[in-house]
Amino acid sequence: MKHAVFASALALAVAGGWAMPAAAQSAESLSVQQELAAMRAEMQRMSARIDQLEGELAAAEAKADAATATATSAQAAATAAQAASAKAPAIAFKGAPEVKGDKGWTFKPRGRLQFDAGTVSSPDGTGQGDGFTSEARRIRIGASGDMPGGFGYKFEVDFAGSDVAVTDAIISYDAGGGLTVSAGQMNNFQSLEELSSSLHTSMIERAAFTDAFGFQRQVGIAAEWSGGDVLVQAGLFGDNMDNLPSKRRGVDGRLVYMPKIGKAQLHLGASAHYKDLPAGSTVRYRQRPLVHFTPDRFVDTRGLAASSEIGLGLEGAMISGPFHVAAEGFWQNANRPAGLTDPTFFGGYAEVGVFLTKGDTRGYKDGKFDRTKPRSPVGSGGTGSLQLNARYDYLDLSDAGILGGTQNGYLLSLVWKPTEYTMLLANYGRLEYDNAALAIPVGDRSYGVDAFGVRAQIDF
Repeated sequence: MKHAVFASALALAVAGGWAMPAAAQSAESLSVQQELAAMRAEMQRMSARIDQLEGELAAAEAKADAATATATSAQAAATAAQAASAKAPAIAFKGAPEVKGDKGWTFKPRGRLQFDAGTVSSPDGTGQGDGFTSEARRIRIGASGDMPGGFGYKFEVDFAGSDVAVTDAIISYDAGGGLTVSAGQMNNFQSLEELSSSLHTSMIERAAFTDAFGFQRQVGIAAEWSGGDVLVQAGLFGDNMDNLPSKRRGVDGRLVYMPKIGKAQLHLGASAHYKDLPAGSTVRYRQRPLVHFTPDRFVDTRGLAASSEIGLGLEGAMISGPFHVAAEGFWQNANRPAGLTDPTFFGGYAEVGVFLTKGDTRGYKDGKFDRTKPRSPVGSGGTGSLQLNARYDYLDLSDAGILGGTQNGYLLSLVWKPTEYTMLLANYGRLEYDNAALAIPVGDRSYGVDAFGVRAQIDF
């Protein structure tokens, strides 16, 4: 464009020069040349300015393009980060990290350590060892969680005693409406004391009848329905995983009514148990004196031929503020082969407990005792919870001509929980025996045994 302007100006100048008279040309020549020089200078300045503006425009356009690309990249990165954040698993901490992914996935490692020590003192001549003993009562590790579609799982292995034993191996399905169906190795439905976790019991060991009558986890399929204050549980079971394959089969059922009365939690329950035994089977009912770390058993029926077992249990408990009471009774009948009398044995307990620390109470959930959560735990400026418990524990293994012995236990325990997931427990028991399975040299089978145990516990 600048060259066209210059050409036009030059053409006009030449045309004008030819049109002038010759005399005037000489006089005005200098003026025209000066004007042309000025015009050339102005056009050069304008050309330079145009070049400058074109350069600035190109730079501005480049900056705009770069800014647009940066903004687009930032938006894409933000969108990707947002999508990644939406899909990233959330991690909560409930004693151990609990990972929650999308679509209903969860995973939580779990475990417990329980170390016991103490003494058992029995009359001379029983042939049973006395003195200090210790053991790793439970060393468990496992995991639990949920899966998409309403499924869940729980798996735990126990390494105590240098053995490896599967405790829980459960697949569950939430069918909705309060109904849950489970399959695998699990507790069958007997006794409030048995179904409450060993982490949350008030004594170092559960009531004598639970071990004496052989309550243990078994492989089976079960259904549980919970609606308001009512819990119904039933299942078909075989045998413990360690004893499989097995021809034993049975059925268990439990009904619980658990209303809240004001601030108090009430628990009323009943259970029934039937086990069919293959031909030639025997059963044996026996129990240790309070603690597990002794092999001594002062009540023992020895082996009894039996074709089946029938058990019936009643449960009752109440929690009100720092106080709780609990009581159970269980009748175990052994059906013996033709011509032999069927004995019925009985066990039960009654317990009272109180927290000595302000604001603490015993936990309860889903028809069983649950975790105690200290109101003022150690580490948060408090001292944890301190609970005192007293129990009368009764077991009668004598009936129908079988003298397995009778045990009357008087127990005291002190439970200190520094935090929700740690515990120290001290437990003393005086066990009075009649018709004991072990006699002292003079033939007396009625005597007393003292047992003392302590436990250190941590779980996650």
